[in-house]
Amino acid sequence: EYKFQLSQDVSITRALYEGGYNANSRFYEASQNMLGMKPSEYRAGGTNVDIRFALGESSLGSILVATSSKGICAISLGDDPHALIEAFQDQFPNANLIGADAAFEQLVAEVVGFVESPATGLALPLDIRGTVFQERVWQALRDIPAGSTATYTQIATQIGLPSAVRAVANACGANKLAVAIPCHRVVRSDGSLSGYRWGVERKRKLLEIEAAEGAGLFSGR
Repeated sequence: EYKFQLSQDVSITRALYEGGYNANSRFYEASQNMLGMKPSEYRAGGTNVDIRFALGESSLGSILVATSSKGICAISLGDDPHALIEAFQDQFPNANLIGADAAFEQLVAEVVGFVESPATGLALPLDIRGTVFQERVWQALRDIPAGSTATYTQIATQIGLPSAVRAVANACGANKLAVAIPCHRVVRSDGSLSGYRWGVERKRKLLEIEAAEGAGLFSGR
């Protein structure tokens, strides 16, 4: 999981070999698909990477939406918009952070509409930044239909690693694309709700919204 290693000021060469790559070119080629940027750019906090972001409001609280040249790279939920911005800046302290223009405000409105009604889907490209394992988990999450849930054990089994339940939970916690990668649909084996990066009550509300949409009872805000 070289994304974690790079963020801890470890040399790229060490991260390369610990990640099982024996050829620099293969490492760099794979990294752009998994991180959305080159390893040196990620470790430098997104140096010279343009990221546009803006805040919106929804029934779930404040929403921060950010995009790179590849697509949406962050959808965060919270009560305090300033805290959302600070957390985002901490992740990419050296990126070229750009404010919203009219076109981006329309994109944010589309994301807010999707968060309010997840069953409608989101027809926008995503810049998914994670390790190979995380991306396998996140793809499995995206396969869970709105209105349904799966357990951490079921997800681990689905990706062919039935003993990796804890690692699946960690991958859910590392997700930076709220609702678009629906980690809120993963529950404990007994059906109860566990931790959610953006708050268990938001997880509960999202599941209630999706259940109501499935029953034809939800009409938005």
